[in-house]
Amino acid sequence: MSTTADAVTFSDLSRNPKSVAERAARLGRLRVTHRDAPDFYLTAADREEQRDESLTTASRIFLALMKHDPSARALLLAMPDVFPWIRHLSTEEVRAFTVELVDALSDAAELDLDTNAQEVITGWRATARIKADRTQHEEALRPTSGDFGPVEVRP
Repeated sequence: MSTTADAVTFSDLSRNPKSVAERAARLGRLRVTHRDAPDFYLTAADREEQRDESLTTASRIFLALMKHDPSARALLLAMPDVFPWIRHLSTEEVRAFTVELVDALSDAAELDLDTNAQEVITGWRATARIKADRTQHEEALRPTSGDFGPVEVRP
């Protein structure tokens, strides 16, 4: 088996499925590494269902906070502790980021759309990064002209 305590190779899983499954059950979650494909986790269904329920509960709490406090003051006060880079965003941008993030977390919890929250965070972090660099920010604000070529659209 592989050398790290919380990971096995795909070959280990193929050769010793019972042993690997027992190890995953004992640890709660076991990473399966694969040379030619993305790694994945082997976990018990009840543990994953508990994680899903926790995400759903957290998401619903955030949505309720926003519903009862349209200014989302509590969430807005917490955001810099979680995302220090938001100091480069305007107050309105921080609010927009917060609303988008809570909506994406709700989608993750309620609709199993797990990538949306990370996309929201990545997009706003990129905006903060550009705004943090005065040269990049000034360049981003300059008008553009001409055709920049075809746009790649992923299905």
